[in-house]
Amino acid sequence: MSSENQSPLVKLSLPLQYQQDVFQELRSEDELVILAPGLGLLRIVTNLLHTYDAAGNNLVLVVSANDRENEWLGEALAEHYAVSKTPLARGLKVINTDKAKVSARQQLYAQGGVLSVTSRILIVDLLSTLLDPETITGMVILHAEKVISTSLEAFIIRVYRQFNKTGFLKAFSDAPEPFTTGFAPLANMLRNMFLQKTSLWPRFQITVAESLEGRKKAEALEKVVSMTDKMRDIQNAVLECVEVSVRELKKSNPVLDIDDWNVDSALQKNFDVVIQRQLDPNWHRVSVKTRQIVSDLAVLKNILHLLLTDDAISLLKYLDTVIAAHSPPPGYTKQTYSPWLYLEAAHVLLETARSRVYRGKLSTQAGLLGPHSSLPSALEPVLEEQPKWQVLAETLDEIERDLYLNPTPGDDSNHAILIMCSDRKACQQVREYLHTMHSRVQSENGGGSNTPEAMEPGPSAEFMMRRKLRDYINWKRDFAKVRNSLYGINAKRSEVKEVPGYTSVTTNRVPERGPPNKRRRVRGSSSTASNAGRTPNSSIQEKADDTTQVSTLLDEALQPTPAEVAEKEHVIVDDLQDMEDYYELFDMKDLIIIHAYDGDMDEHILEEARPRYIIMYEPNAAFIRRIEVYRSSHTNRDVRVFVMYYGDSVEEQQFLSAVRREKDAFTKLIKEKGSMAMSLTHDRSLEDPQEQFLRTVNTRIAGGGRLAATAAPPTVVVDVREFRSPLASLLHGHNMVLVPCQLTVGDYILTPDICVERKSVRDLISSLKNGRLYNQAETMLQHYKTPVLLIEFDQNKAFTFDAFTSSTNPSAFVTDNLTSFATPSFSFGNIINPTNPKSIQHLLVLLTLTFPRLKVIWSSSPHQTAEIFTELKKNNSEPDPIRAVQIGLDFDIASAIGDQSGSRSKEMMAVAGVEHRIFNQLPQDMLEAVLGTTPHGIECLMLKTNNIHEIANMELEDLTEIVGQQEAKAIFRFFRRSVFDAETGETI
Repeated sequence: MSSENQSPLVKLSLPLQYQQDVFQELRSEDELVILAPGLGLLRIVTNLLHTYDAAGNNLVLVVSANDRENEWLGEALAEHYAVSKTPLARGLKVINTDKAKVSARQQLYAQGGVLSVTSRILIVDLLSTLLDPETITGMVILHAEKVISTSLEAFIIRVYRQFNKTGFLKAFSDAPEPFTTGFAPLANMLRNMFLQKTSLWPRFQITVAESLEGRKKAEALEKVVSMTDKMRDIQNAVLECVEVSVRELKKSNPVLDIDDWNVDSALQKNFDVVIQRQLDPNWHRVSVKTRQIVSDLAVLKNILHLLLTDDAISLLKYLDTVIAAHSPPPGYTKQTYSPWLYLEAAHVLLETARSRVYRGKLSTQAGLLGPHSSLPSALEPVLEEQPKWQVLAETLDEIERDLYLNPTPGDDSNHAILIMCSDRKACQQVREYLHTMHSRVQSENGGGSNTPEAMEPGPSAEFMMRRKLRDYINWKRDFAKVRNSLYGINAKRSEVKEVPGYTSVTTNRVPERGPPNKRRRVRGSSSTASNAGRTPNSSIQEKADDTTQVSTLLDEALQPTPAEVAEKEHVIVDDLQDMEDYYELFDMKDLIIIHAYDGDMDEHILEEARPRYIIMYEPNAAFIRRIEVYRSSHTNRDVRVFVMYYGDSVEEQQFLSAVRREKDAFTKLIKEKGSMAMSLTHDRSLEDPQEQFLRTVNTRIAGGGRLAATAAPPTVVVDVREFRSPLASLLHGHNMVLVPCQLTVGDYILTPDICVERKSVRDLISSLKNGRLYNQAETMLQHYKTPVLLIEFDQNKAFTFDAFTSSTNPSAFVTDNLTSFATPSFSFGNIINPTNPKSIQHLLVLLTLTFPRLKVIWSSSPHQTAEIFTELKKNNSEPDPIRAVQIGLDFDIASAIGDQSGSRSKEMMAVAGVEHRIFNQLPQDMLEAVLGTTPHGIECLMLKTNNIHEIANMELEDLTEIVGQQEAKAIFRFFRRSVFDAETGETI
């Protein structure tokens, strides 16, 4: 498509030259596009989709888009339609679990247009021919970095290309780093997507640099914030703990590929995940100390993050939960402290974090502190503020002065101030600080109450920090009382009242209430109003048993008190009739917007708010590029950017490291692209029919049997829920035809007699614990001659149950449920331990003893499972998909006749008909244990009676009418026989 024929709409929505170049390439050929983060990937995708949507009579599928991206694309296509007024454009339609009905999906496919379909629904529709691949105009794949060989997206592309050779296929990604791991990663990705060409667009590409730097730039000012001495001491202590931990890992595990690891590498966001993946294949062989260090690295990384982004009190609270999580319960002799807690640096870390909050002794015996209560006299508040808060206030004052001197900007931007933070928690903290930075507290001398006073000069976080300190003291006291109640130590009867972040233990205290003439307004339905304003308050009684569960205590804590029941009478329901008197739209000209980084969604914030001032509370390379794209796209708007970061800190190092890794990733991709040979894909549909026939010949038949040969590929009936696992894709790669169905019995039907129930290890553990696997095995035995339980392990983990054990003590799990910060891993040791009567080994043995005909297959990976299925299907007939779906739903006699009846004859099953299959197996086994019973008599008893109790109380005449005289006498004699108790000497 030449520039002369390009519509003005495309020029309007793609104002930058590199965006138009990418668009032109995509219009002419299929390729994989890799852009640097923040360069407007979704904008290019939107323009591409709109060109196909405006043409009409097209069916374009968007694959691997999440909910937020669907929202972005839908709004953007709607704006395109509003500008172009194209009659054939229909916008974006989303097919997900909300529109999962077959009739609705079939109708949407028939209508055409641009459809965003979830991967699991799309692969099922393609295999079931609900969607004919030949009718698809093309596919747009987002997040191409996730298209690995076993992914659903690769499965979808393979099926699409198998039946459709002419439709287009275009893939996009803004994450270059995943394309650089492994051997020839880019070539492998292209082979998975059936593509031949790659288009790379880093920030340093000539066209991109000229587009962003050739026009008027945004004015950017760096705000380098100096950390306090105590913050620097904490950072150095954490880094020392990280360095010691990494050194211990190298010493204890020479197989780890971390020779070039250092502290800078450990600052990466996923460094603990990388180490965990390397250890997974040998996880059952590594020492307990190594496992603990891997868990500690994630904790240390989180401490560094909280040090720079959260307040001093929240950091101390998190450290308290970490210490409590590693403290053994009373009477528990096993020590589970992490190695880094023994270091001198850990002592410096804990003491320095505490000195930032208070000096003195914190008592845990007093009552709850109210919002206007004085702090304990023995406690001297320090309340060190985050340095960024003061710099943020100064920056806002600077902006106010600039607005005063330049009240009317010479562009169409607003006076709005946009503050960008790393996450929502940081947004909440900044918002709370801005609300309270001019509030003051009165002196506490003389017992005066602490109340905010009006607007004193000089911003300060004293009011906010004192409120957080009260909450922390209440949480600390409550934590000690709840822990004592859990382990039955010094548990006293006391009342509990919830405070933010924790359940608080208090003395008998009358809850504070507002004036009688003030009634709380609650908007919504009556059910919402009935639960509004509820403050949990109850008493925790002394519990001496160590097995007390957290859930029981918390359930008791949620019971309302009579005072709260009376307070609910003051809650009324608003019918929203006068809502216009209380609500109105914000004026975007003078507004402070606090928003968290949200990927491509940030473009909407910039376009809608049109801010004149942007404050980046934490640096983000992708958002800096989005500002460059926004400023270069709108030359008539002035943008002033303030970038805040701590100098000589982990925050600065992480930002620079992320930029460096991205640049290195693009450099590797450019080199691989330059030396990469053309990727050739083998199209099996073009094979000689004779070659396809010989490929299916089975020559492994001994004993003079006839040679088995068929031109039809093997068929497997698969439950639709199994498409979440990679096994379905691997089976399709083994030349098997997959028929997706909603199965009631089993997960895979290989032959008319072989039914397979697949279980991952974690699913196996939960199924054995709740008894679901027992019911599934019983159902398979009733309908199939060869039921199979397939236990499938992860390909990248050890082929042993020991890989799922952990060194964490049980108290860590309890503490983790009590807190929202600690991150210890739960131990499966009590489930895996063979000496435990409830271990998984014991439960598996009980399952095989209960169902002797149940076959158990162990598979080390999905790849091995695919090979096992191939061997099981040899020399066997193909399954009937219709019959597989009917099993478990209809109750015809034909399905009841088979070898699954055990000792019962086929004639008796025909007499019993259908009804015997809905009976419990346990009462049937009990009747079979009665001497003198026959299969015919048991079937008749099940049809004529309700339960065993009724049979035991029946008279001889009634039994004779059902089973005959001889069998009735045996049953009557069995239930009426007296039993002599040798110990008591009585007859029972």
